[in-house]
Amino acid sequence: MAKILIVDDERAIRNTLKEILEYENHQVDEAVDGAEGWEKIKNGTYDILLSDIKMPKMDGTELLDKVIEQGIDCPVIMISGHGTIETAVECIKKGAYDFIAKPLDLNRLMITMRNALDKSDLIQETKILKKKVNKTIDMVGESPAIRKVKDMIERVAPTDARILITGPNGTGKELVARWVHSKSQRGGSPLIEVNCAAIPSELIESELFGHEKGAFTSAVKQRKGQFELAHGGTLFLDEIGDMSLSAQAKVLRALQENKITRVGGEKEISVDVRIIAATNKNLREEIEKGQFREDLYHRLSVIIIEVPALNERKEDIPLLADYFLELICGDYGMPVKKIKPEAIAELQKHNWTGNIREFRNVVERLIILSDKEIQQEDVITYALPAKNSS
Repeated sequence: MAKILIVDDERAIRNTLKEILEYENHQVDEAVDGAEGWEKIKNGTYDILLSDIKMPKMDGTELLDKVIEQGIDCPVIMISGHGTIETAVECIKKGAYDFIAKPLDLNRLMITMRNALDKSDLIQETKILKKKVNKTIDMVGESPAIRKVKDMIERVAPTDARILITGPNGTGKELVARWVHSKSQRGGSPLIEVNCAAIPSELIESELFGHEKGAFTSAVKQRKGQFELAHGGTLFLDEIGDMSLSAQAKVLRALQENKITRVGGEKEISVDVRIIAATNKNLREEIEKGQFREDLYHRLSVIIIEVPALNERKEDIPLLADYFLELICGDYGMPVKKIKPEAIAELQKHNWTGNIREFRNVVERLIILSDKEIQQEDVITYALPAKNSS
């Protein structure tokens, strides 16, 4: 069932449409002109707007303009007995879903409305999916250590400075990169992530720079690399300490010249990319071992953001627990569980070698295995099952 607004100065048209639409189980409101229609649109939510063009006080095209200008998410179907092809084209250009001339072909009108509703449903589903896909998890905590990270992000995000994020595994280095990107002037452009540790050394160059057809045995067609895909946006090189020396040399050249060359190609391709790198390794030590290029290190580390281990910010555990309880219970579609202060104190005693990643897993385990309220005994029993079973 849809909620529909009919705006037409002809009572006979309104009555006919209302009778037909209510028979189809739709909810129908009426307005005698554009001005009354606009007041109803401002004070209510409609799935479809059916509007005449020639009306007193405010005509249909003016009403359409207001709907579009205010960003109201409602398909508008224009109906008129004075329409021409030029009028119809103009309405569609302005943003109307469709134009139907009077006398109305009711079969066509019903099909058009059904298509408009289907499209609205699809748009809404797409928005929800995009929100899920692009959801940036909050950076939770008020400890001095995490506030220092937040302050650094606020300072450097608006610039194009390259950033090196350091810290142990599971601390949230990827989250820092996402926050920097979202707060930067490139926030509306792509954020491309490359896990350098997960890609074999013989494939990393093709992954980063792309390749031409025939460059190697499996190169059956041309392929753009991540540098090209990130053009205008941000390229996040995670675990860059695991990148091969040959790939490091090419990355250095790309940073120096803002140009790349695909594997097997000769043409230079200009790229406009902000680089954010992350590592859990001590790159100074890697340089001394000959495993990392010192010149690349200096190119990457214009700004260094050190992400603290959870053991260094245990005062944030109450906030983190509440955050993950709400997030995970929401994902499971269940009421948010409460956690007792004694249970929080027990969590603060733990040595969090896996950092935030481990903490989130423990909270999820407690949600699944505990009753409505998480007790201290639940933490002792379920938080560290391997330790308790040994």
